[in-house]
Amino acid sequence: MRFQLTGEQRALQAAVRDVIGRRSGAGSSWLVARFPAPLDGDAGNGVSQHRLDRGLWRALGDLGFFSLRLSEGDGGAGLGLAEAVLAFEETGRALVCGPLVATHLAAGVVPGAATGETVVAAADGRLVEWLDEADVVLPGAEGAVPLRSVDPLTPLHRVPAPARTDPVAVLLTAAEQLGTATRVCELAVQHARTREQFGQPIGAFQAVKHLCAGLLVRAEVARAAVYAAAVTADRTDIAAARLLADEAAVRGARDCLQVHGGMGFTWESEVHLHLKRAWVREQRGGGGAECEELLAAELVA
Repeated sequence: MRFQLTGEQRALQAAVRDVIGRRSGAGSSWLVARFPAPLDGDAGNGVSQHRLDRGLWRALGDLGFFSLRLSEGDGGAGLGLAEAVLAFEETGRALVCGPLVATHLAAGVVPGAATGETVVAAADGRLVEWLDEADVVLPGAEGAVPLRSVDPLTPLHRVPAPARTDPVAVLLTAAEQLGTATRVCELAVQHARTREQFGQPIGAFQAVKHLCAGLLVRAEVARAAVYAAAVTADRTDIAAARLLADEAAVRGARDCLQVHGGMGFTWESEVHLHLKRAWVREQRGGGGAECEELLAAELVA
């Protein structure tokens, strides 16, 4: 199967990237500059205290990000799952903060979700992201308790019982992971080309070349799987795409840290934020063992 994005799909990707770029400003460490509070320590309970960027949320709503899959008669763009995957890949690449998946799925159901005026939180597996910042909390998040998050830019709560996960949410999470995998590959290659040791760029050393090659291979394999699942919408394809995207994001971010060395662990670098966000996404519902069991059942059948 060969994939070739249409001109409209490429334009959608560019539009999402442009909106995020104009709102966030230039520079790789814009997240650190925009959300300094949680990076200086916690408030005593391990819960991030920064606020959601409502301006960016509304800008995405104006673009039609949340209403992409709504029909034109319902005020949406009338596009499909493939276009939603491309849009979420861009938000994953830029580490956009907030319950994007929950709000996107609530468009057309919760008033204001489609336009970005309402932030919606929902239980995804055993986790709820951005519960305190949400305007609407969907059923399933009852009894949620604060949880110390490894990602300082993603406040978390844990719910007592796991919530049922929508396959679309699983695929959109895979798309976000693909965005991270793509971005950390770019960061690793850029650093390998510019950082010099022993009188030459570190990218000239075989060990670094192998790390960068592995980053690219995992990202492109995940891309093929995620795009294919967006076309077929098959649960088995989605499970395979999620596993590959989780691996590409987590292992890719870890290898990118290896290329950067100690610099990658500093707050001024976005590399460690990609790793932490990938860890959090990996724990969302529908990933890990759930996907493996679904694939095993399909193989047995």
